[in-house]
Amino acid sequence: MKKTLLLALAAIALFSCAPKQEEAQEAQAPRHPEWAYDATIYELNTRQATPEGTFAAAENLLPMLKENGIDIIWVMPCQPIGKITRKGTLGSYYSIIDYCQINPEFGTRADFEHFLAKAHEMGFKVILDWVANHTAPDSEWTKNEGWHYRDSLGNLMVQYDWTDISKLNYDNQDMRNEMLKAMHWWMDSIGIDGFRCDVAGEVPTDFWNWAMSDLRKTHPDMFTLAEDEDKAQELTESAFDMYYGWTLHHIMNDVAQGKATVEDLWAYFAKADSTIRPEAIRMNFITNHDENSWNGTAFERMGNDGARLFAAFCYVVPGMPMIYTGQLVGNHHRLQFFEKDLVDADPEYAMGGLYEELNALRAAHPALHSPEKGAPMVRIPLENDKIFACMRALDGDTVIAVMNMSNEEQTVVLPIENSPMIMLDAWEYDIIGR
Repeated sequence: MKKTLLLALAAIALFSCAPKQEEAQEAQAPRHPEWAYDATIYELNTRQATPEGTFAAAENLLPMLKENGIDIIWVMPCQPIGKITRKGTLGSYYSIIDYCQINPEFGTRADFEHFLAKAHEMGFKVILDWVANHTAPDSEWTKNEGWHYRDSLGNLMVQYDWTDISKLNYDNQDMRNEMLKAMHWWMDSIGIDGFRCDVAGEVPTDFWNWAMSDLRKTHPDMFTLAEDEDKAQELTESAFDMYYGWTLHHIMNDVAQGKATVEDLWAYFAKADSTIRPEAIRMNFITNHDENSWNGTAFERMGNDGARLFAAFCYVVPGMPMIYTGQLVGNHHRLQFFEKDLVDADPEYAMGGLYEELNALRAAHPALHSPEKGAPMVRIPLENDKIFACMRALDGDTVIAVMNMSNEEQTVVLPIENSPMIMLDAWEYDIIGR
């Protein structure tokens, strides 16, 4: 990606084929917490974010996150990790032995509560990664008859190559009750603001509907993220605010590698618009803990320029942008998942300046806010098929994005009258229009 062109301008003339977005938005009542519509989410990998790998140390990162415009901090699972069949030295966050304790690797309950209180004081919302599909095989829950799946010999069952977990049986109402009780403990006693739910599609949707409905009786402003896209339509009907944009993520990788085109991107949006409810928020991302550790860094998959191009792209298209630990400071290696492996801090790869500008842009432009308060995205017709060009317009606020998805410089003429044509490289952080 040699040239990334990003143009953001307020109150310019609309071209004739654009529908009137304002009228379409007025009829819908807010579906999500008010604070979520212009938010950006940050995934905190506590183990790798600091040399100490603790909540006390992570607290020192909060001013940087605030400066960069982060709103929601998603904390990866922080409960104690099982020991038998543990992977690596430290084990996976997602092999939980006790839902209502803090992993001593990260500190104490008091340390987490201090981190949470400081985050709240600074205006952040904090959600916890919740693992409802399985426990560690040495969890106390495995002693309860019928709470886990077992084979014909009575052995605990695993999924895929997750040999350090045991799958829970949601036919058992006692287990469901205890799971909800544990979720309540984190919200009622600890004070978190919601959940990111691991492999949410593997858990029966009726459990999520029941559990989230009960939690919202006392926490109506809680925010929920489902790690799923295949079942996004049903999961976001009532239980979840946001789902994973996995398919879009993979198409972005393919475009950066020359395996897909601008037309593939537009085909994805057309399908998503017709199959997933419009008020559901898609989480847009160029990396996360799974992608970084198992499939490579954003720079490996997209190239240095491409990573910056698609970071900006995640802010332009409908949804909520997500930033992963290390992106702001320039991490450019695959973080080991089961060992201590500190992020790099390399100015050559750091994206903090770009994200700071993008977060300010999102906050300043209602057209870029999440569904259903943001504007629909309209394609700007161009003869050049290497350019992704779109407009989002709402109540006089208009944002136009023009992005070169090729490895060569491109010249483009926008079919919009009476608007200044200022094109700048996105990674120079000179984003227009605030």
